[in-house]
Amino acid sequence: MLEIIIITLIGWTAGLLVNYLSDVLPVRRKITSPFCLSCEATQSYRNYLFWPRRCETCGKRRQIRTWIVEVIYIFIAFWLWNSPPDHLGYGVGFILLIYFGVVVVIDLEYRLILHPVSYIGGILGLIIGIWLHGFSSTIIGGIAGFGIMYALYFLGAMLAKVIAKAKNQNIDEDALGFGDVMLGGVLGLLLGWPGIVLGIVLAILIGGIVSIFYVFWLLVKGEYKTFIAIPYGPFLIAGSVSLLYFRDLIVANLIN
Repeated sequence: MLEIIIITLIGWTAGLLVNYLSDVLPVRRKITSPFCLSCEATQSYRNYLFWPRRCETCGKRRQIRTWIVEVIYIFIAFWLWNSPPDHLGYGVGFILLIYFGVVVVIDLEYRLILHPVSYIGGILGLIIGIWLHGFSSTIIGGIAGFGIMYALYFLGAMLAKVIAKAKNQNIDEDALGFGDVMLGGVLGLLLGWPGIVLGIVLAILIGGIVSIFYVFWLLVKGEYKTFIAIPYGPFLIAGSVSLLYFRDLIVANLIN
């Protein structure tokens, strides 16, 4: 029973941290006291983290994402406890998933991958990558991840300009942002060489499948329009998580 309580608290604390960083960093670009996302009034930590989670100034409750993230991280805490990846272990595996969660939530909500978050990821990626793959593989993987994503970023921008010119339309958002390029470098450090190549291929496959369903859903709702921007960071994270946490399962399926 005590073990269940401890694991639950670990997961809940991780969810609190992901929510806090995802609320504060995109708006303030630094660590500050918690505040209301609607009116930006400063909130007490008790109110923000625990209860009633309602703005003391405007009365706005915190968004539903708050609860979803905390539940997900409690589930992750139990999953990792029961099935920690052999090469990462529980602690490192959990820290990485906290970092990935911050990237995913911010990108989904703001279409943005913050450079300071990428810098922190670069430090994590370098340390963990060298531990997992050695120095050379880690550095080459980081360069390759950055380079491949930069090439895709450049080609996407060029293609968008050609299509926009042909249709005489303006495009407000690029298919990929430079934050995705930097994230590619971070994930390259983590996956090493040649793992980053497979990680990006998986990200493209996952992104393609999700995009098809998303476009279909918009067509059904009658809300589809050309040049819809879809955040790509979550797909890059999904490809890397697949290799970092389900590597043995993937390898076994590929062999069979």
